[in-house]
Amino acid sequence: MIPAWAGSPETLTPAAAVRRSPDGPSWVAGRRSLAERIRFTAVEYASRPENLPKEIHWTTEIPDGITGLLLATEWLDNVPLDVAVHADGGWRYVLVEPSTGVETVGGPVSTADLDWLTTWWPSPASPRGADRDVTGGPASTDATSGSGSGFGAARPAQGSSLTARSWPGCPETPHTDHRAEIGRPRDEAWGYAVGRIRRGLAVAVDYGHLREGRPVDGTLTGYRGGRQVPPVPDASSDVTAHVAMDSVASAGAAVARCAYSLSLQTEALRALGADGGRPPLSLAGTDPAGYVRALAAASAVAELTDPAGLGGHWWLRQPVGIGLPTAVAR
Repeated sequence: MIPAWAGSPETLTPAAAVRRSPDGPSWVAGRRSLAERIRFTAVEYASRPENLPKEIHWTTEIPDGITGLLLATEWLDNVPLDVAVHADGGWRYVLVEPSTGVETVGGPVSTADLDWLTTWWPSPASPRGADRDVTGGPASTDATSGSGSGFGAARPAQGSSLTARSWPGCPETPHTDHRAEIGRPRDEAWGYAVGRIRRGLAVAVDYGHLREGRPVDGTLTGYRGGRQVPPVPDASSDVTAHVAMDSVASAGAAVARCAYSLSLQTEALRALGADGGRPPLSLAGTDPAGYVRALAAASAVAELTDPAGLGGHWWLRQPVGIGLPTAVAR
């Protein structure tokens, strides 16, 4: 992320700095190099790594007045949320004992959470898409109000009802006919992040789903040491759930008052020219080292665009005061 500072990327040097090009008679305006104009800022609650280059600023809160790019890679799926089950004819919270993962059905969800569920996560009693007329879909500008939540990085799930799905060897989930992950805190987090941008682009990259295809049993899971484990919120693992991308996108558009773009990572990278094609075999005979490098690059692109893997990430691009680049304005 690039906070605003004196001499932003749009600012040319003073007239006194205009110099004659050594390659011709025309006059060109001198500009500072890209490295001179950019400041990198990492937002993270963990301690700053010892070997991090000094040029990278480290903070626990999203800076205000950003001019440039805000990149949130698999951040939103760690923002704590509540889980609800559709039981006894309505939505009720799922409660969990943090140290064991034992679940019980709690009371009815709040009015705010019920409103979110009605809009974004259809219940079994209503057809998909019939709950409410939803605005703010892909490339929509029909969103005009925002939220003001003070999120920086993903906070610990203290006090959250993050809970585990039924898992072999774990306590049984209360019997219900539907389960939902209430994404309202993520909408607020993304809206807050977008609101910190003065001019630029916010990009969220995450696994997620859309309203017409919400998972009936939810997506909550845990990871420890790179392995999937039961999502018990005892601080021993990373508890995560996929993101309701259309809901988040609508919240960001409401703050930016500007259309967003939403696509799968596979589509986004291919639009940027990453096709993952193998280099011609003839290159191996004329430039063996170049062939190996090109083959490695093609392999990396293939991994990044695999729909069953990393290519399944969603890319949400929210401009603020600018237009989307042609290559990604889909």
